[in-house]
Amino acid sequence: MTSARRQLIDANATPFYHVINRCVRRAFLCGEDKLTGRSYEHRRGWIVDKIKALSAIFCIDICAYAVMNNHYHLVLKIDVDKAKSLTQKDIISRWRQITKGHSVATKYINGDALIDAEVMLLDSLLAEWHERLSSISWFMRCLNEEIARKANREDECKGAFWEGRFKSQALLDEQALLACMMYVDLNPIRAGIADSLQSSDFTSIQERISSLDPQDDAFPSLNTLAQSANKRPQTTYPSLAKFDGSTHLSQQSGIPFHFADYLELIDWTGRAIRLDKKGYIDNQRPKLLNELGITPDAWLTSAKEFRRQYSGISGRWDSMCEFKKQHNCGKWSKGKASSQALHP
Repeated sequence: MTSARRQLIDANATPFYHVINRCVRRAFLCGEDKLTGRSYEHRRGWIVDKIKALSAIFCIDICAYAVMNNHYHLVLKIDVDKAKSLTQKDIISRWRQITKGHSVATKYINGDALIDAEVMLLDSLLAEWHERLSSISWFMRCLNEEIARKANREDECKGAFWEGRFKSQALLDEQALLACMMYVDLNPIRAGIADSLQSSDFTSIQERISSLDPQDDAFPSLNTLAQSANKRPQTTYPSLAKFDGSTHLSQQSGIPFHFADYLELIDWTGRAIRLDKKGYIDNQRPKLLNELGITPDAWLTSAKEFRRQYSGISGRWDSMCEFKKQHNCGKWSKGKASSQALHP
């Protein structure tokens, strides 16, 4: 039996979540149908453009994304501080970019006088809209509905486009967040449809690397890029959440790692996954593995099989048990062995 979203998504427990949605039809979300020769590649751009547009409206940041042939992955962060800072006019302005809003809200924005009943209605609407603007469920609803409508119009058909409601995983600590982001960014390499991070189209890691040196077609080595990332302010890709380098989820406003360290680790991991890639074996563990106390074997297993290792929750075993207790989740045991291996 599926669980209610309120049991799986709670910004007080963690602001970070991995979400996945899969296309229901053989006709593909993206990619090329080998039976008909028809290409759906342009739909990848639909998804990337829409998640960025929604991120600018919602109080939700994009940490990582990968758009595959028949599904996509997102790692999202609920920006609680931004949500708290919204004024009433901010809430109305943002919500009117999603729907038509309400006539009472329009009167308020125009400076017209409101009677008592209208003030009460406006307060109720503002509370509802404010909550929705930091809701991953509403973010995903706005994303999936538009993509489904556009795809159905293009395919000249009706009916469900998505397999079902999106799947989500709560990422309870730094190790879980790092493993999940790496799993998402390396999707094309793991699937064998790309042989490098730079050629991993429609992924967040390709966007981040391209933003570091957009003029260089050949691209320097990732070590060079990592050194560049360590020195340069992250202002070139505002649509993605920033790496802020702090050490704990509760002490940061972005992703709690240095981007240079993330680049080093993802390059090392990608080489280990691509066994045909020359020089993939490296005796020196990346800095992040040492800092988090993760063994290389446990890390590589997680990078390849993150979705199989964990179900709706990922993190230290004691954190997952506490999350289950607080949210009255159903029975589950998936993740115990892998959690203990990845979380010392």
